[in-house]
Amino acid sequence: MEIHILWAVGLCFLLVGDGVEVEASHQPSRNIQSLPREQPYRTAYHFQPPKNWMNDPNGPMCYKGVYHLFYQYNPYAAVWGNISWGHSISYDLVNWVHLEPDINPSEPFDINGCWSGSTTFLSEEKPAILYTGADLKKRQVQNLAVPKNASDPLLIEWVKSPHNPLLTPIDDIDPDNFRDPTTAWQGPDKVWRVIVGSKIKGRGMAILYRSKDFVNWTRSNKPLHSSTKTGMWECPDFYPVSINSKNGVETSAQDIFTKHVLKASFKDCDHYILGNYTLKTDNFLVDTDFLDTGFDLRYDYGKFYASKTFYDSAKKRRILWGWVTESDSESDDIRKGWSGIQSIPRSIVLSRTGQQLVQWPIKEIEKLRTNKVSFDSKELKGGSIFEVSGITASQADVEVSFDLPNLNEAESIDPSWVDPQLLCSQKEASVKGTLGPFGLLVLASKDLSEQTAVFFRIFKRNDNYAVLMCSDQTRSSLRDGLDKTTYGAFVSMDPGDRKISLRSLIDHSVVESFDGEGRTCITARVYPKLAIDKEAYLYVFNNGTLSVRISKLSAWSMKRAQIFPIKKRRKPQIN
Repeated sequence: MEIHILWAVGLCFLLVGDGVEVEASHQPSRNIQSLPREQPYRTAYHFQPPKNWMNDPNGPMCYKGVYHLFYQYNPYAAVWGNISWGHSISYDLVNWVHLEPDINPSEPFDINGCWSGSTTFLSEEKPAILYTGADLKKRQVQNLAVPKNASDPLLIEWVKSPHNPLLTPIDDIDPDNFRDPTTAWQGPDKVWRVIVGSKIKGRGMAILYRSKDFVNWTRSNKPLHSSTKTGMWECPDFYPVSINSKNGVETSAQDIFTKHVLKASFKDCDHYILGNYTLKTDNFLVDTDFLDTGFDLRYDYGKFYASKTFYDSAKKRRILWGWVTESDSESDDIRKGWSGIQSIPRSIVLSRTGQQLVQWPIKEIEKLRTNKVSFDSKELKGGSIFEVSGITASQADVEVSFDLPNLNEAESIDPSWVDPQLLCSQKEASVKGTLGPFGLLVLASKDLSEQTAVFFRIFKRNDNYAVLMCSDQTRSSLRDGLDKTTYGAFVSMDPGDRKISLRSLIDHSVVESFDGEGRTCITARVYPKLAIDKEAYLYVFNNGTLSVRISKLSAWSMKRAQIFPIKKRRKPQIN
């Protein structure tokens, strides 16, 4: 019996024991993540609800050995609206059980929507949720909810605080731009701090509040940070990372061996900055600010937004989730019956240089690997392409490493060319270069009329090398009416390197790609018309004039994650 079946059976026993009725059995035939032909774009191992709309992840956490993912959810339709907090649980961040929505619009302080927020542990046995509510006047206010029964590891029911709303948009705060409280942190002074995203007088900012009891909050005289270069800061996140360890750091940790990350979502991207935070003064001194020239740091340069991290104390790591939007139309979403997925959860640490973050898919996802194919040391001459066969190309995990024997012959690039997305759009996969484009053609049709190209180009810039990583969707589908934006980013390359690697997670309509060090990530949504299920193919290509060498390629088919919906047991009716 496979481990995922054992997992499901064990969880079913637990759920029944906690007074919950299982709506779907552990039999694979009832797995809602199945992919019928009429749903070719539904993912197999990325998280998504059984149906309807989903957007931002809300305060994921691990409690009593159970992982919890909360998310923005419309229980009634595949479009935004009626926003509640969806809730799903897992023991491994791969296989999931869906619970009923936890926090629904029901009170004057959230009747027009229960929007994004975060979870905080007030103590080891006391989680709490801060969330934005749209009140009767459609003002954005901040509210508190706590578990009805904290001894329940599944946290089935939550109770809204009688003190709600805790924070309201007064004085200079725009009631339409005041949302998304972060996970709170606490100092040695026992005072809690939390930030809320906002925009005041054209400045995007993180408004800082303090509280001794998590109920009564006082606004700081100044924001934690602000910027004139940005608009509204949605879904801010603020957390420490270690400068000398690959372990994650608990949110309230403060010592000389940490830097702090401030993330804000704006302009359809998740931008972050690094800096030093002083708890005593609540001063955050940044290394470089948002949108500084040459330092546009992002979690992901593709479709990835409104992300949230949490500290996994069981495995001493920090994990990042992000909302991956659709690229088709609202009418397509209604026809599909769903919209929105979550990225594969990623571990996140500070790079060796301390100048950026490094991300990598969590180790647990590798348990879905099967049917491995691999080979070593293959020359890839200029203009060549070959198929990687023997796996399910529509549902795969691919790692490939390239040696660059001709690195010194790379073509020069104008130092003024600093926009990688524009460069990728101008120099797409079909445009020949010297050293590149080379990489993968994923979700490709047999005749290559459909293909999503994920590739590198290498240039000389002054005395250094500039490595361009692109995700080219221009020929991803023969369908019209799709967003086929090409994404791009520069990859930092250590002096002396003669090798570069690529990993792509392919899952029917999503392609998450990472350079081999996890310094650059690009996520794309694609909807091929021909390259569906068994008609999808995978290729390695080199459209440059110089040869590169594949030092190693490994590719796996990916099994489906086990996904089960449940519902509360109905109370017996009394006649």
